[in-house]
Amino acid sequence: MPDGAKQQRGGPDPQEAQDAPETEAQRRRRRAQFLRELNEAKALRDRVQPRRVKAARMRQAMRMRTFRW
Repeated sequence: MPDGAKQQRGGPDPQEAQDAPETEAQRRRRRAQFLRELNEAKALRDRVQPRRVKAARMRQAMRMRTFRW
């Protein structure tokens, strides 16, 4: 794989990543990216399965009605 294609892929070589310890900033950045992608995937699932989302909202509402403070 040419070096130009490696940079376009979006990350360093996995071997290089194992050699250097990950900094807190890198970990937070990677975690934030993961959470953004997770929320995007959940939103997509909600759009393509509206019946399931409605049922989940109804179950959550029932849990909240039966919850005791």
